[in-house]
Amino acid sequence: MAKNKIGGRILFNMILFGFMGQVAWNVENMFFNTFLFNSVYADASQAAVDGSIGVMSAINIMVAASAATAVITTFIMGALSDRLSKRKMFISIGYMIWGVTVAVFGFITKDNTAALLHLSDPVKILSATVTIVIVMDCVMTFMGSTANDSAFNAWVTDVTTIYNRGTAESILAIMPIAAMVIVMGLAGMISSIGYDVFFIALGILVCLCGVIGLFSLKDSLNGEKKATDNYFAELIYGFRPSVVKENSKLYLTLVSAAVFNIAVQVFFPYIFIYLQHGLGFHLESLLASLTPVKIVIALAAVIAVVAAIIGIGKLVDKFGKKNFILISVVLFALGLFLAFFADTLLKFLLCIVPTLIGYGMLMIMLNAAVRDFTPENKVGLFQGVRMIFMVLLPMVIGPTIGNFTVKYFEAVPYVNDYGITTEAPGASMFLAAAIVSLLIFIPVLILRKKGIDAKDAQTAALSSENL
Repeated sequence: MAKNKIGGRILFNMILFGFMGQVAWNVENMFFNTFLFNSVYADASQAAVDGSIGVMSAINIMVAASAATAVITTFIMGALSDRLSKRKMFISIGYMIWGVTVAVFGFITKDNTAALLHLSDPVKILSATVTIVIVMDCVMTFMGSTANDSAFNAWVTDVTTIYNRGTAESILAIMPIAAMVIVMGLAGMISSIGYDVFFIALGILVCLCGVIGLFSLKDSLNGEKKATDNYFAELIYGFRPSVVKENSKLYLTLVSAAVFNIAVQVFFPYIFIYLQHGLGFHLESLLASLTPVKIVIALAAVIAVVAAIIGIGKLVDKFGKKNFILISVVLFALGLFLAFFADTLLKFLLCIVPTLIGYGMLMIMLNAAVRDFTPENKVGLFQGVRMIFMVLLPMVIGPTIGNFTVKYFEAVPYVNDYGITTEAPGASMFLAAAIVSLLIFIPVLILRKKGIDAKDAQTAALSSENL
């Protein structure tokens, strides 16, 4: 059926902008903190470090400021893209400027700061450089959230339908995985090419993506400015009680997604530390042991995972979310409970399989349902609300629960990459995540009763009209 098919042009742009967006976000999440530590603070004198803000405090400030910027930006620019009805402009030009802001990091050094601001005091030079990094991270986040979180996500909702969003979400679900693999592979190049070349090269790629979009993207909206309410009133539109009541399915889906992502964030920030210090897994040793046969097996496994994810999306589109949502929650929670008892790497890998399956299914279905239940004429406006439930709340609440678990259960001391003695997480964080994940049943059961499949509601409405 044509309505189930995603066109070639749409598919191309989904992959292009989805992948490059995830690459840029992964670099920010994985390397901006190491850039501060390894480049900005690396050769600073002790007096300069003592007189300036500490590296860990700088990282915490940068992460918090970036998260706040992302949410605020998505509200402001999402509503603006609705008002102007120009998704293509926000995406293409947004990616181009986003690439420029990424490339700017290649020019941020203490020497350049000293020359630009005419400073000679090491303390002031270090403080000013750190401030520039944090401010530029917020500027970069502003452009990334404008282009990706606001416009691109709204565009995907615009160009997909209730009949193919499961498939679309399965394709988008592959992008973060692919981006992480690519970024981790690029990590080994930094020591040889330096942060400057790394950031400049990445910025050029992101910018090029925006240039391609000028020719490949077709605006999803009609280009006519909409007669809407006061712009500033629209920013709080999603918090009005009447709006929440009118769109109860959307908010139930967002609550479900929030609880799901909180459960993920309980353990995800600590997973690599746990694998290394709790189960003896070392990425360097794994990479060193790779042989052609192992690489072929790994590639086959990756292809199988990609095929499975897309297959799940197609099954969801064909048979509906109602038939999969509860089993997905069960699998997700079950795997976490089993991981709590796994005391070897092999047992852990086997136990976590149900969680990975449940995770993939929940991510596809909940993201698709959010798109299904978002009012068509206010897609951009609701992107900020989505960010609060799916990013801000999980990233604040989840790690807090995880940190509490790490602090009071099974924590063991270890020296981290920054030379600071801290505590390694224990398996109890999986038990905590499993307990949190059970709370997903509350909003999901209500949503399932109301009707989680938008196409069923549409079919029922059409049938009643024909009677």
